[in-house]
Amino acid sequence: MNTRLLMTMYVTVGTPLNIGAVPHGARRTVPLAGGTFAGPRLRGSVLPGGADWLLLRSDGVLEMDLRCTLRTDDGALISMVSSGLRHGPQDVIAALGRGEIVDPSTYYFRTMPRFETADPRYSFLNRVIAVASGDRRPEGPIYTVYEVL
Repeated sequence: MNTRLLMTMYVTVGTPLNIGAVPHGARRTVPLAGGTFAGPRLRGSVLPGGADWLLLRSDGVLEMDLRCTLRTDDGALISMVSSGLRHGPQDVIAALGRGEIVDPSTYYFRTMPRFETADPRYSFLNRVIAVASGDRRPEGPIYTVYEVL
């Protein structure tokens, strides 16, 4: 399987909202404050107003459900949804929880972004399967998104 870089996305997050214990784990939502993205064929901003719906399962795996709107530098709007998993050694996950910068190779953080747009300049995104690796930083995650060819 071949891939090529689609974009790197830097997301800034707001204050998490801890919903608490729900039937399948501990739920919290994290509002998105903004961000940027750039790649060979698109660049722009992550608009405020999206969020990441997180579920911490009893086995220590964090399920992520990110939903956001992107605006390209030339004005196109792109809807993005991304689901994935984050897990790793207990000490590494604890360091992330304390807001420390941790080498992303020491934990698993993978997502599957999907895109929708009505703008013909970016209609190729409607037909793309993508995978991403993540790097959790105190201000928010960094996603390196690859198009599967």
